Amino acid sequence: MNVKLLQRVKVVDTDDLSSTILDILRTEGYKRPLFIMDHFLAEMPLVQTTQEVLGKNNIQYAVFDKVVSDPPAATVMDGVGAFKAHQADSIIAIGGGSSIDVARGVNIVRINGGYILDYTKPDATIKPCPGLIAIPTTSGTGSEMSNALVVTDVDSQKKLAILSDNAVSEYAVLCPDMVLSLPKKMTIATGLDAFSHAAEGDTSRLSSPVTDAICEKIMFLLANYLPRAVENGQDREARQRVMVAATLAGWMLNNAGTNVGHSMAHVLGSKYHIVHGEAVAYALPGVLKFVSPVLPKKVAEIGQILGLTYRENEDEKQRADRAVEAYRQFRDETLGLHPFSDYGISTEELLENASAVTHEQFAGNTPRNIDEDAAEKLLREFGNR
Repeated sequence: MNVKLLQRVKVVDTDDLSSTILDILRTEGYKRPLFIMDHFLAEMPLVQTTQEVLGKNNIQYAVFDKVVSDPPAATVMDGVGAFKAHQADSIIAIGGGSSIDVARGVNIVRINGGYILDYTKPDATIKPCPGLIAIPTTSGTGSEMSNALVVTDVDSQKKLAILSDNAVSEYAVLCPDMVLSLPKKMTIATGLDAFSHAAEGDTSRLSSPVTDAICEKIMFLLANYLPRAVENGQDREARQRVMVAATLAGWMLNNAGTNVGHSMAHVLGSKYHIVHGEAVAYALPGVLKFVSPVLPKKVAEIGQILGLTYRENEDEKQRADRAVEAYRQFRDETLGLHPFSDYGISTEELLENASAVTHEQFAGNTPRNIDEDAAEKLLREFGNR
C-alpha cells in the first residue's frame, strides 16, 4: 500500500517548558534522561530552570554538551558513551539540527549497537528507537519531526544521511521562548531552510495532493510571518507561527522528501562550510527554474503564495519565471539574506562538484533527470541574485 501521509511524533506546544518535560517523563516512566546540546545552550536560563525542576522531582539527569555544527561521527559515538556512563533511559535533545541529529544518532546506536556510519548504508536495519524528546531552538531544520539525520564522515569530508521512520523523535516540544533570542542572521537562514523543505517537497517525485496542501500552508506561514520574526525577534506570535511552519516542514521531509536543492546544499555545505539554510536558499531559484517545464502550475502557485497576481495573457513560462524572481526578492530584499559572493567561491569551483551532486541521494527525487549537464546548469545558478 502506498501510504502518502505518516506521523509518528507526539507534538506538544507549550508556554511552560519545565512542567511539560516533567509531564512527558512521568507519562513515559523515564527517570534518567541525558540532555544533549551544545555548550552555549547548556548555560541558557530556561534550560537550567528545566533541569532544576527535574532534579527537585527525583529525575536524575546528565548532560552531554559537546555538540558542534556539522557534527562528525565521533561526536555521536561520544554521546553514546555518555548515555551508557549515565545508564540513561531517554534523551532530551535541545538545539537546532546538529543537536537533534546527534541525539537521534545516539538513540540509534544505543538501541541497535555498532557504529553510526554503519547506518548510512541503504540496507541497514534500524529497530524502533523510543525515548527521544526533541526541543528545537531554531525554526528551520525540522529535525524534531524528521526521519533523517545528517552526519559528517571526516575522512571523506562528506555529509551522509541516515533515513529511518523508526528513528524519529518520540516527542517534539515546541516552546516559542526558546527562539526569542535567535539572532537575525540565523532566523533568516533557518526560516529559508524551512521554506526550501516545503518548496522542494512540493516539487518532489514523492509529493502527493495531501503533502502538497501542507507544503503550500507552510510556505504561506513563512511568507507572512518570517519577515516579522526577522524584523523583531521578540514578536512572539511571529516566532510561534514560524516555529509551527518549520515543524510541519520537518514532517514533510518524511512524506514528500527534498530534491536536488538539498543535494547541492549537502555537497557544497560539507566541502565549503556553507550554512545549510543559506545553501538551500541559494539553490532554490535554480531548482524552481529547472523543474518549471514539468511542474509549471506548482511553481506559479509558489509565486502566488509570495504575493504575485498573474495576468490572463501570461503563459506558463512567464508565470514560472516571475515566481522564481518573487522568491529571489523574498530571499534577498524582504528577508535580507547576505549574498553568496561573501563566501568567495568561484563558479569554476562550484562546477567541479557536478558529479557529486548527480550522485547525492536526494537528487533522484527531482522530477527531471539530474545528469552532469543538469547539475552544471544548477550550479551556475547557485547564489545568483
